[in-house]
Amino acid sequence: QLQASGGGLVQAGGSLRLSCAASGRIFSSYVMAWFRQAPGKEREFVAAIKWNSPTTVYGDSVKGRFTISGDDAKTTVYLQMNRLKPEDTAVYSCAAQRVLRSYVLPVAYDYWGQGTQVTVSS
Repeated sequence: QLQASGGGLVQAGGSLRLSCAASGRIFSSYVMAWFRQAPGKEREFVAAIKWNSPTTVYGDSVKGRFTISGDDAKTTVYLQMNRLKPEDTAVYSCAAQRVLRSYVLPVAYDYWGQGTQVTVSS
């Protein structure tokens, strides 16, 4: 089970850090990711991290502004969001994939948490 938190309202240029806490065992082969969905738009890949390698992957729209990381216990994944823009406004959800099939396709992920709302005002 995945539990996302940390969303809120922030002004453009500000920062937020999202957390995704995993209950139950997360294996080193897992891929953890963040997706987001704005009203009227399709779900968009934001970032992913593969636990047993230093691999991180980012969507083009967030590269250089967002950073995904995880704790050593492999129980929590973070998304540090800097230089936020109004177009980052969305519901952000975390997801887990048991074995890597795709970093960016939502259908590749086996588990999903509930979303947390991020609103960036201009």
